Amino acid sequence: MPTIRLGDIAPNFTAQTSEGEINFHEWLGDSWGVLFSHPADYTPVCTTELGTVAKYTDEFNARNVKVMALSVDGLVSHKGWIKDINETQDTTVNFPIIADEDRKVSSLYDMIHPNADDKMTVRSVFIIGPDKKVKLTITYPASTGRNFDELLRVIDSLQLTAYHKVATPANWKNGDDCVIVPAVTNEQIPELFPKGHKEVKPYLRMTPQPNL
Repeated sequence: MPTIRLGDIAPNFTAQTSEGEINFHEWLGDSWGVLFSHPADYTPVCTTELGTVAKYTDEFNARNVKVMALSVDGLVSHKGWIKDINETQDTTVNFPIIADEDRKVSSLYDMIHPNADDKMTVRSVFIIGPDKKVKLTITYPASTGRNFDELLRVIDSLQLTAYHKVATPANWKNGDDCVIVPAVTNEQIPELFPKGHKEVKPYLRMTPQPNL
C-alpha cells in the first residue's frame, strides 16, 4: 500500500465522477485542490459534510481551491444521494464525487484502513498545491465529521506561507500576527516586513500578516 507524504506529487488518476470522467491533474489545472473521502453513500455524517462543503463554495472559490469527494459506491447511488443532500442540507452539491467502486483511487491514496474497516474508506483529506504536491494530509475515523472551518484556516496558512517567509503560530487565523521564519536574519526584516516586528525571543519574532 503506498504511503503519501508531504511534498510528494499527488498521484494522478482518471475516474468516473458525478460530473463525468475526470483526469485529476488536468481538472486541478493551476488551482489548489482538496480531495476527501467518505465511507459510503447515504451515511448521515457524510451527508452533513457534503452539504457543508457545498455551502462553502464561495469560500473555496475565493482561495482558488477546487474540491473533489470520493465514495466507494457507484454513480447511480451518487446521483440519488446528491438529491438527498440537496434536500436535507438546503444546498446544491456543485463539485464532483468520484465513483470508486473498484477501489482504484482509494488504494492509490491509502484511504482504506483494514483495522478500521476493510471495505469502506476512512475520512481522508489531502490538500494539494498548484504544483500538484501534497501540502497536508489528515485522517479522521468514520465516526467523526470534519471541521471545514479548520480546513479553510489551514488553506489560508498554506497559501500565506508558500509566498511569504513566515509561519503561522498555534490557533492562528487569517489576520493574526505571524512568526518570521528562522532563516530570515534581523538585517533582512525591514525590507521583508515593512510593517515592523516584535522580538519575543531571538528565535521568536512576530510580524503583522504580510499579505493584508
